[in-house]
Amino acid sequence: MPVRPAVSEAELEAHLRGICFKTGPPRRIGVEIEWLVHDARAPRSPVAPSRLHTAADALRQLPLASRLTFEPGGQLELSSPPSASLMSCIETVAADLALVRPVVRAHGLGLAGHGHNPWHAPSRVLVEPRYDAMEAYFDRWGPAGRSMMCATASVQVCLDAGHEEPGPLGLGRRWLLAHLLGAVLAAAFANSPTSEGCPTGYRTTRQLVWSRLDPGRTLAPPPDDDPRAAWARYVLDAPVMCIRGPDGPWDAPEDLTFRNWVRGAAPRPPTREDLDYHVTTLFPPVRPRGHLELRMIDAQPGERGWVVPLAVTTALFDDPEATERAYRAVKPLAETAGARPAPRNPLWRRAARAALTDPELHAAALTCFDAAREALPRLGAGPEVLAAVEAFTARYVARGRCPADDHLDALDDLAAAGPPEAGSAPGKESP
Repeated sequence: MPVRPAVSEAELEAHLRGICFKTGPPRRIGVEIEWLVHDARAPRSPVAPSRLHTAADALRQLPLASRLTFEPGGQLELSSPPSASLMSCIETVAADLALVRPVVRAHGLGLAGHGHNPWHAPSRVLVEPRYDAMEAYFDRWGPAGRSMMCATASVQVCLDAGHEEPGPLGLGRRWLLAHLLGAVLAAAFANSPTSEGCPTGYRTTRQLVWSRLDPGRTLAPPPDDDPRAAWARYVLDAPVMCIRGPDGPWDAPEDLTFRNWVRGAAPRPPTREDLDYHVTTLFPPVRPRGHLELRMIDAQPGERGWVVPLAVTTALFDDPEATERAYRAVKPLAETAGARPAPRNPLWRRAARAALTDPELHAAALTCFDAAREALPRLGAGPEVLAAVEAFTARYVARGRCPADDHLDALDDLAAAGPPEAGSAPGKESP
């Protein structure tokens, strides 16, 4: 006799539709920032797990407003609380970083903003059932899974889903805008052109890595006039990465979707909590979690490099005038994207490889950054934020460049200089 499921398929679909997009006037802003942790004196040398764990124990004692966590490869992540304004979000995270950085330095470590580790191969330092199951799952698809888990870092901007009603700040428009503008943001902030010291041929290797993972959990949902229905189908039809239990590994049967799990194709019926956990194992470029979580931006260089993508993205989504300009600029990109979902469609692949050297992406970026710069004073951005956005625009966007191009230029300079003379001291490497 079949076991009755803990909840029905219809109940779970209704649950997803109810929690995935919480609509209303856009008010709250958040950011999740990741850094690669490296030896302060020798960035190319892997850091012993014991050193990372010791530093992590010290960091967890700090009175932070943001949530501090570590990724499987030892990447440090700060997740801000929801903030009522752009400046409030920036000030909260900056205050937390002012506490975090001295502790990191005291342990002989540094924080580096790269979308993909440029120095050494991925190595996992966290041993937990979730990551054991994740590694085993992604290994079915090749080495990209371990690279994603242990060698990538990002700036993730979190914004409210928007109004229920149509319009520049409406849910449907923001959902579409996120998937087209996302390619422009990935290109403008591309900052991961190397792996293990060598160019990969992509300006954001991080996006290349994501495009090589399981499509059932990393591609965008198919286009639909009803984002809620599309997301509910996507979640239920996605493969199950792990089934949690009190003992033993969390491995799931191969090719088990959550929908089939509900229908009895697993040792035990799922619960609503299982569904909520399943959602945390899905990694599309834009993930709805009540709010919209934009996941396509590489980690940025410098102590405050994260401020620019946060400010620009917030302006383009939350200021009605900037949103309308951005939408008109990126809407033609839909033809380039074609029918395939991000990040495997031609638009996102061009963003990953060419970044702003692509004329179409460059033109869109110029319009979007100009709209953001005009909007930021209306959102209350302070002088330092405005100056940072102006400097980034002048240094990169106006010239059709991105931070990755600085790394590639440095590699070209090293190659032109040739090998160091015998007996000469190596120069200090900047992270």
